[in-house]
Amino acid sequence: MDNNPEKESLRNLLLEKRDNTSFDLMKIASGKIQKKLKKIFAFRDAQKIGAYYPIGSEIFTQDIIQELLSQGKEVFLPKVIGDSMEFRKISSFSSLEHGSFDIMEPKDDCPVNNNLDVILVPTVAISPTGVRLGYGHGFYDKFLAKNKTATISLTLEKQIIKNIPKSEHDVLIDWIVTEDQILQTQR
Repeated sequence: MDNNPEKESLRNLLLEKRDNTSFDLMKIASGKIQKKLKKIFAFRDAQKIGAYYPIGSEIFTQDIIQELLSQGKEVFLPKVIGDSMEFRKISSFSSLEHGSFDIMEPKDDCPVNNNLDVILVPTVAISPTGVRLGYGHGFYDKFLAKNKTATISLTLEKQIIKNIPKSEHDVLIDWIVTEDQILQTQR
């Protein structure tokens, strides 16, 4: 859990900003992001892809997940177990149920595999250098510190912030995809 007051203030401000984005604009932005994702070789060539089911005002990933499944790719979504997270393979949206934080997660009978080619990471805000601001629980940072894999943040252009305070446990993100651009961070 992140107790940095500066991060918490920034998180609240940026969540409010993102929450004020209309459904129609989110749908359009999500469609543009889905098209841009295919230009990233690490995503396009991946066979085992970690994704997430969106909550609140996150980028809509349902169409991305559906497209991946229809292409025969292996799709994995996170499941929170205690204070950590693991990825489980889904075959369709019927493989999901309400889990921790009322987020749609894979059911218990979905097979676990944390050795993925690429992971789409939910993001509240991100810096151009790949410092990600999440929800402050640290699940992704803990997972990515143990499981090295390519990472892609899906976010709105207005959520890219020049300076985000970096904690020592923060794992940098490799790619940022917005409705307007694709950024490869300086790694």
